Amino acid sequence: MEFTVSKADLVRELGLSQGVVEKKTTIPILSNVLLEARDDRLTLTATDLELGIRCSCSAKVKKEGAGTVPARKLLDYVRLLPEADLHVKFMENHWANITCGRSKTRMAGMSRESYPELPQAPEQIAELPVGLLSAMISKTIFAISMEESRFTLNGALLLLRADGLTMVATDGHRLAYVDHEDGAGLAGNKTFRALIPRKAMGEIVKLAAESGADSKVIISGDDNHLFFQFGTRLLITRKLTGNFPDYERVLPKDNTQLAKLQRDEIRSAIERVSQFADERSRAVRVQFAPGEVKVFSSSVETGESEESVPSEYSGPELEIGFNAQYLLDFLRAISQEQVSFALKDQKSAGEMRPGTEDANQHYRYVVMPMRI
Repeated sequence: MEFTVSKADLVRELGLSQGVVEKKTTIPILSNVLLEARDDRLTLTATDLELGIRCSCSAKVKKEGAGTVPARKLLDYVRLLPEADLHVKFMENHWANITCGRSKTRMAGMSRESYPELPQAPEQIAELPVGLLSAMISKTIFAISMEESRFTLNGALLLLRADGLTMVATDGHRLAYVDHEDGAGLAGNKTFRALIPRKAMGEIVKLAAESGADSKVIISGDDNHLFFQFGTRLLITRKLTGNFPDYERVLPKDNTQLAKLQRDEIRSAIERVSQFADERSRAVRVQFAPGEVKVFSSSVETGESEESVPSEYSGPELEIGFNAQYLLDFLRAISQEQVSFALKDQKSAGEMRPGTEDANQHYRYVVMPMRI
């Protein structure tokens, strides 16, 4: 195999593959990126057997073929080269000769035959605006469980319908729910339901950022995999198996006490007060009273702190303990200037929402109370 490719193009596509490449692996070839040259295109493929990515860029192909080289080493080296074209030639021993200006390098590679094959994308299920999918992920990904033992909570539920789409994530202590009332392109009364792993969601956000503002993502899936096509780039992820919790039972239906706050004011107050919260529990006490909300924290080791912010609230006085980080995750995810806090009593879950919502999108965030 022999080809010439622009440094800028190669660095861009190699950079997108790095999040997928397995760094600590017992299978050495999974640390490599597969390079395939044909029809004046260079295709790059990376996988860790759970997640795979295939992207491509234009190249002048002198001799078609395929080979693999270490993904991280190739990117680190190519980044340091001057802005020019690279000439790459693979030898019969699978080593790659890389020439750029006066730089000449030989890189040890491995045979293409031992590289795992990625599954082929089936028929399209839905087509969504890239920005919409990325925004929904950003509003839910932080609520995914980090505990490996809770397998079905290690990702988010994606539900596609003819009249819209829903994404839900929970770790058992909080739940983030986004519902968008606009067609996902599904025919008739069909629905599509799948659990997307956290790692795949992070890569979708990266690919979305590289796509144009008006671009679309094509979603397809089979029994075991999900496929996300961003133009010439394809992300493949293995689905999570198991039953996702019944999230509709968790969403509060009778939180009638409503407090409206300025997002930046309450966020800054919680950030400061939580500096004195217990490091393990991150617990703060939030007191709702007519006209204001107070935030307290205290720790034997570090001290104590208290702040109050003005609020539109006229209900009874309530004092509830919350994990400060859980509250901050939501306050950092929304762009609206106001936030509303819906409550029932000290022992029930609180619900946060943006102060003003889009007409066709509903964002709800449920946080369980803590005993302090």
